[in-house]
Amino acid sequence: MQYLYVIFKSFLDPIFIVFFLLLLSLFISVIKNKKKSGALILFLSIVILYGASIFPVANNLCYYLEKDYINNPAVGDKNIDVIVVLGGGSQDINSLKNTFPNEVTSVRLFYAIDVYDKTGAKYFVCSGKGNGKVSEAEVMAKLAEKLGVPKEKIKIESNSRNTWESASELNKMFVNKNINVGLVTSAFHMKRSEREFKKYFNNVLPLPANYLYSSPMGNTVIKYIPQAGEPGRTVLAIREIVGQIWYNIRS
Repeated sequence: MQYLYVIFKSFLDPIFIVFFLLLLSLFISVIKNKKKSGALILFLSIVILYGASIFPVANNLCYYLEKDYINNPAVGDKNIDVIVVLGGGSQDINSLKNTFPNEVTSVRLFYAIDVYDKTGAKYFVCSGKGNGKVSEAEVMAKLAEKLGVPKEKIKIESNSRNTWESASELNKMFVNKNINVGLVTSAFHMKRSEREFKKYFNNVLPLPANYLYSSPMGNTVIKYIPQAGEPGRTVLAIREIVGQIWYNIRS
């Protein structure tokens, strides 16, 4: 009974409803012998929506990006001179007259602080300009100080607008290229980030803060039913893959 209940709930997902209506439209279009070109476009739309909205596709794309970091070693015994945390977005809350880190930035920052507590790094670098009235770096630095990172240890890099600029700005900040850099960002973004920072520093330790990939488990049927949560993962993964391709071309 519980099994049927879970499946029924998945049928109420807006993405599944849209998918069902598109299928119904395709069926009606074929029955009424409308233009084949219109039916083909509708069919391709259904295929793309379905693929982007099911667990196996989204999860495998995420695995492709994160597979090198899934079994990342513990950092407790690592010698880290500089922790650099890359911003992942912020937002202005006008009613509060303040700028706050988004969920991605918050997870990265909290993990970076945890690493700092375990390693006692010499410097804690907050990196990223962002689009808010206050830079992501300043927002993170303020929160890091409140959570126990000494102000004198914190360095703010608020000029970079993307990953390669973050690496370039850190290069300007530290003359010694043999320092141990602990790089904190999301696992799906780590491969591109690590490559950029290794252009300037000889010892870069990847410290993935969060993962999009999750081990397959649970109801097998639901994995193949379109769900609203999956397109977000799919889009993030595709954007990152495009970003990697672009960075390769640029290099």
